[in-house]
Amino acid sequence: MQSQLKIYNTLKGEKELFKPIHNNQVGMYVCGPTVYSDVHLGNCRTFISFDMIYRYLLHLDYKVRYVRNITDAGHLENDADEGEDKISKKARLEALEPMEIVQKYSVGFHDIMDRFNALPPSIEPTATGHIIEQIEIVEALIKKGFAYESNGSVYFDVEKYNETHNYGILSNRKIEDLISGTRDLDGQSEKRNQLDFALWKQASPYHIMRWPSPWSDGFPGWHLECTAMSHKYLGEQFDIHGGGMDLKFPHHECEIAQGHSYNGKPPVNYWLHTNMLTLNGKKMSKSTGNNLLPEELFSGETTLLDKGFDPMVARFFMMQAHYRSELDFSSDALKASEKGFYKLMNGYDDLEKLTGAAESDEDVSALIESFYEAMNDDFNTPVLVARLFEAVTFINKVKDGTAKISSADLDSLKTAMKAFIFDILGLNSIDRGDDSKLGVAMDIILELRKNARENKDWTTSDLIRDKLNEAGITVKDGKEGTSWSLN
Repeated sequence: MQSQLKIYNTLKGEKELFKPIHNNQVGMYVCGPTVYSDVHLGNCRTFISFDMIYRYLLHLDYKVRYVRNITDAGHLENDADEGEDKISKKARLEALEPMEIVQKYSVGFHDIMDRFNALPPSIEPTATGHIIEQIEIVEALIKKGFAYESNGSVYFDVEKYNETHNYGILSNRKIEDLISGTRDLDGQSEKRNQLDFALWKQASPYHIMRWPSPWSDGFPGWHLECTAMSHKYLGEQFDIHGGGMDLKFPHHECEIAQGHSYNGKPPVNYWLHTNMLTLNGKKMSKSTGNNLLPEELFSGETTLLDKGFDPMVARFFMMQAHYRSELDFSSDALKASEKGFYKLMNGYDDLEKLTGAAESDEDVSALIESFYEAMNDDFNTPVLVARLFEAVTFINKVKDGTAKISSADLDSLKTAMKAFIFDILGLNSIDRGDDSKLGVAMDIILELRKNARENKDWTTSDLIRDKLNEAGITVKDGKEGTSWSLN
């Protein structure tokens, strides 16, 4: 199955067969959170998507080193070269040390990821823990002629790089258009050209987070942090670099320029980007109030949703859209996904209770193969979910006695369904709290219906079934008795 995996490479704008640099070993780097506030839902989708990718690569027996960084320094307001560090600003507003802010929101981020059942990365480095490595890269770039010092700060020379390379290769932008779209530099600017970006910034007197360097007491540029950490843990070239589509330019474009200049070769083979989330058909935005935090999604304590939803329902909802597709959160869409989630889990529970026959009425091996075909097509989870529901339909037929499955096929289907639902999609069963009480009540109701059927009181029997169906509970009569499930 490994050789059949195709992934969409943003760098090339097309799907291509995945071929790791080092045979069975895969290096994957994902830009992690900047820990100065609660993680927003759009970021959650990115990390959940790459968690799914990580899980599938592991399922295919790749040895994966998954690196996801924590950005805890050098991230200025509006990602500009001037302004106040976001973490320092938050620390000032809350009268805390910057590292207290980092710790607070790092813990919160990890808690949210745990609730979404995301696996921890292999390595989770911090920018502040790799200042030495960043300084070393800056020194090398200056020696190679791709960077210059100005008043204690160091900038990457984009036009110099573009003489021999292609700045804009990832985002398909031409440097001429980028230059024409910028303002002319005034006489006070430290930069030679407007497109040049900071590798190291001299700290102003009030800047809290600062480190000594050959050029000044200062802090690293945002783009440099990821280059240093990915290089240290994944080498000069690695397989996959991912993040949200908002990072494609300038962040990832600058990473390519830095890495290529430093190593003399393109740093990444496959660039993957997740698409954005919308809420009720509109862009999520704090300024307009159309914004949803994970905790509000779980609790329902927001006017934007009718109720709260379990993290597993939200994760399943995200898996019903391709990671490169835009996804709109709404109460109606989440409610529909919740029903689908319960249907899938009930189908799996029923599968575990089935017994095999001598032969199968369905080509189970082809059904399982369709699971792999979906995931091998650029991790196409919505198609996978559709194939899993096809399996649930077959399971229900076997349960009702209208279809058969051989013992060997039953074992294969159990193994495959478990792998794709739990190990790859990363779903968990939900404790619905009142299920035990509901189960007792349903036992009583179905016993009354059974008595009505035995007495040939078809009117009462049908009335019970129809009323339950109106309430969202499906009743099915089969050879092995009557069963029920939530719609």
